[in-house]
Amino acid sequence: MLDKSRSPATEARMTTTLPGPDCTTMTEVRAGVDQVDRELVALLARRFAYMDAAARIKPERGAVRDEGRKAQVIANARAAAEAAGLPGDVIADLWEQLVEASIAYELTQFDARAANMDNMGT
Repeated sequence: MLDKSRSPATEARMTTTLPGPDCTTMTEVRAGVDQVDRELVALLARRFAYMDAAARIKPERGAVRDEGRKAQVIANARAAAEAAGLPGDVIADLWEQLVEASIAYELTQFDARAANMDNMGT
């Protein structure tokens, strides 16, 4: 419901997030950050669905950790970050953590699937 005491522009700013450069208050900045965080979580859910698939497809637990692929993923993220004007080192560090978390999740999924298969066989 619109507040009649607010101008339409003010009302619009309170119900939508603004691009960072257009923010003039910390409330607007925080709303934007919160929105981006929700989007990031949704993207992580998509990424982890691929980890579920990898755990299902890989034939053995030892195949879960692939250091060559890990290095490639981090290098790709660094290059994309630098192309976007972001600090490559910061993004590479963040991706290191993301990839390690993804590997840990995939191992958990692999182990759960293996345990389920063992239980079905006994």
